[in-house]
Amino acid sequence: MRESVQAEVMMSFLVSEELSFRIPVELRYETCDPYAVRLTFHLPGDAPVTWAFGRELLIDGVGRPCGDGDVHIAPADPEAFGDVLIRLQVGSDHALFRSGAAPLVAFLDRTDKLVPLGQERSLDGFDTYLDDALDRILAEEQSAG
Repeated sequence: MRESVQAEVMMSFLVSEELSFRIPVELRYETCDPYAVRLTFHLPGDAPVTWAFGRELLIDGVGRPCGDGDVHIAPADPEAFGDVLIRLQVGSDHALFRSGAAPLVAFLDRTDKLVPLGQERSLDGFDTYLDDALDRILAEEQSAG
């Protein structure tokens, strides 16, 4: 069984109302972490930056504004299917990206063919992966604190 889906899309990095530029963004979905998608942003002059967040958040955000915390996704125009805005925030810093909805939907369709939405927990080995991930997180917290 194939274990991942990936695609590259061009997004606009909206620096301000007057300034934006196009950047390649790699979208990745892996069966070992079936609830998440990863977006790797390739900004000129900087190391790539990867954000991971819920696949369902991206699915919902294509059609309606959603997201709490550091990730907000919404249609650019709620009245028309076209572009999607992705806002990523760390503290008071944020970055805003604009993508066509069609390549996001195509990517999400491929993830759904790999692991249908709602069937994530039924994957072999998911419980082991989750236990290992929780152990790593707890070990990092204990060593930091």
